[in-house]
Amino acid sequence: MNRALISLGSNLGDSKATLKNALALLEQTPGIKVDKISSFYKTPPVGGVLQDDFINACALLSVTLNAHDLMQTLLNIEKEFKRERIIRWGPRTLDLDLIDFNGERSDDPFITLPHPRAYQRAFVLIPANEIAPDLLLGGKYSVQHYLKKLSENNIKGITKLSYAQ
Repeated sequence: MNRALISLGSNLGDSKATLKNALALLEQTPGIKVDKISSFYKTPPVGGVLQDDFINACALLSVTLNAHDLMQTLLNIEKEFKRERIIRWGPRTLDLDLIDFNGERSDDPFITLPHPRAYQRAFVLIPANEIAPDLLLGGKYSVQHYLKKLSENNIKGITKLSYAQ
C-alpha cells in the first residue's frame, strides 16, 4: 500500500457539501481508502485574488495506485465538480492537491512531490498536522516542524470548523 496526503479546498457553492462529496467519491474509487480526515477549516484566500474564504481540509489515504494515477484521479474528480482553471489561485468549486506520496520527491512535469508550496501554506499544514503531525513531507521534515516555522501572520484568520458543520 502507498500512503498519500491530499488537501481539499473549495470556495464556490456549498463548499462543505462539496468536500464531503469529494471525500465520499474518493472512498468509492477502487484502489483508494480514506484513512483519516481532518476537521474543516475556514481560511482566507492566498495569492492576492479578491474572493471569498475557502473551506479546507486534508485526508490521509492508503492507495494501490501510483502517484501519477492518483494525481489523474484527483484531477478527474475536480472535473466532476466543474473545476475551471481560469485565474491562478482564483475561486474554485474544488481543489484537490497531492501533498505527499510515500515521502517521494519528484520534479516530473505532471506532478511535483512533495507539493512545492505545502511548506508555506497554513491551510495545508494546520489540517495535515491534525491527522499526520509526524508525516515527513518529501521524506525530509515533519508536518509539525513546518507548521512551527510559519509566522503568526500566515496563520491569522484560520478558523476550525467541525467535520459535521
